[in-house]
Amino acid sequence: MKSDIPLHDARLPLYQRLRDEMLGKITKGEWRPDRAIPSEAELTKTYGVATGTIRKAVEMLVAEGLLERSQGRGTFVRRPSFDGSLFRFFRLMTANGKRRIPDGRVLECAAATPTKAIADALHLRPHDAAIRIDRLRLIDDKVILVEEIWVPKTPFAALLDLELAAFGNLLYPFYEEHCGQAIASAQETLTVDAADADAAQTLGIVEGKPVVVIERLAFGYDRAPIEWRRSIGAADTFRYQIEIC
Repeated sequence: MKSDIPLHDARLPLYQRLRDEMLGKITKGEWRPDRAIPSEAELTKTYGVATGTIRKAVEMLVAEGLLERSQGRGTFVRRPSFDGSLFRFFRLMTANGKRRIPDGRVLECAAATPTKAIADALHLRPHDAAIRIDRLRLIDDKVILVEEIWVPKTPFAALLDLELAAFGNLLYPFYEEHCGQAIASAQETLTVDAADADAAQTLGIVEGKPVVVIERLAFGYDRAPIEWRRSIGAADTFRYQIEIC
């Protein structure tokens, strides 16, 4: 059945409006990460437009990193991998040198009032509620990272009804499963600071010792910010490596 393409802005070319319509399906969860979107033939039939228009709209979303093509399998909503950034920055390895994603242990998840800086980062209005998650990342029961995480309360309210033990090691798939919120991209900022008393005690280091702080702002597929987090780790586990060509 033919579906009309919403006229978000009639001045835009048809492929651009079609791209916006497709983005809406991703944002609303109608097209889910790691799942194939309808084929070009199906989309041509659905929207009643030329194949070239469909292809151009899809190519825009591929170029933006929201879709990815898989030879012989189709086009999929892209699910980025975020824990790779930890491997770029920290030596997250077991005693025998094997790389490992740290275990996650949520200590608290509760409604709270964020600082103005965090509220501004999440585009929260003055009286909007938020949720704070305090979490540790561990390898072999040794704390590697201390994390403070904030999300808007309304789309993530389901988290408040869950037992802490129910939270998975990786939060982004967990958000998607329980709250229908998918993370599409993120920005990270890295700084060096001195460990305060709380961080030092949790990380098992001396207060005032250098720590590396990674602040991340994560966005949905519509580029709206939906998570702010700060991860703190001891500087002696930190490394910086880059290839310069």
